[in-house]
Amino acid sequence: MPLVFAGVVSHGPGITGRYERADKELREALYENFYRLGAELKEARPDVLIVVAAEHFANFFMDNMPAYAMGMAEYYEGPIEDEQWLGIKRRKIPGNAQLSGLIVEKLLQRFDLAYSQEWQFDHGIMVPLNFLTPDYDVPIIPVNINCQGPPLTPLARAYDFGRELGRICAALPERIAIVGTGGISHWPATPDSGKINESWDREFLEHWLSNDRAALTAYSDEETYLAAGQGGFEIRTFIAVSGATEGCTGELYFYAPIPIFAVGCTVARVKLTL
Repeated sequence: MPLVFAGVVSHGPGITGRYERADKELREALYENFYRLGAELKEARPDVLIVVAAEHFANFFMDNMPAYAMGMAEYYEGPIEDEQWLGIKRRKIPGNAQLSGLIVEKLLQRFDLAYSQEWQFDHGIMVPLNFLTPDYDVPIIPVNINCQGPPLTPLARAYDFGRELGRICAALPERIAIVGTGGISHWPATPDSGKINESWDREFLEHWLSNDRAALTAYSDEETYLAAGQGGFEIRTFIAVSGATEGCTGELYFYAPIPIFAVGCTVARVKLTL
């Protein structure tokens, strides 16, 4: 059946790890909209949640860096980071090995997709789950798009990957939700950490909200790096969700640059046509 829910969120570790240091009004508004999206996800009653993320050398490194990877485990563990630093306790998160294995088989018809039965979640997945599924009772299928180590997959390819993923999900009987999680602009682990390009973020979000494939895929990596930092490469996760929901527009629930969280913080939902 068609996807029952789709959205995008930011995942900066500071969102949970430096909560008390942020502007109170902004952080509460961000949290409120995270939980709003989580409540709407719960209302959609998904059998499984696909999380399209950009992992940060927790499982893949430059000796083995797939462009696309999907988890095929019965359960996952996370966060891989220090619990106190991230502000999230380590736990097991349920998966759905059978369903993810089936999706992998179908994706392999058109994409050279890597897969893993051992996957430790870092903040890229754990921060969103902390808000969206706080009881960790929804099985997760993790998807990683390499946004860390060039050469990176072309943006048009990320859109097409999402489109194929959405097509496959629509042909399955399960109720499937999808969430993409990434930047937008940020310069993590650099002297510019905390810098945010609000105007660039808002322009990108306008393209995302209108699901404008041509505009979304027109950015060059050089342009993104200069304007949005190396963290800006994570727009691939948002673009993949656009591909999975092609023809649908979005609604922005929250956006604000929050420097102590070191990212332009975003919460948005796709208005699906069911």
